[in-house]
Amino acid sequence: MLELYQSEGCPYCAKVREKLSELGVSYVIHNPRLPGDEGGDVTNAVTHDELTAGGEDQIPYLVDSERGVTMYESDDIVGYLQEHYE
Repeated sequence: MLELYQSEGCPYCAKVREKLSELGVSYVIHNPRLPGDEGGDVTNAVTHDELTAGGEDQIPYLVDSERGVTMYESDDIVGYLQEHYE
């Protein structure tokens, strides 16, 4: 299962969502905080804790539980999706 930690107003998250939609891949969205340059206010403490468990407080954050992969950075995520889901 793919999980995307993201924010609706974030252009980097939009890039990842567009690639997921283009590939027709099912995924679960988590919105741990509001958008903001320095990180917006936390809106969901549980998903925010899951996000930061990866080592950073940064979105987008992808979790691919089937492959045991987690990653930040939209370009890295898009490249990973192209490699494994195209």
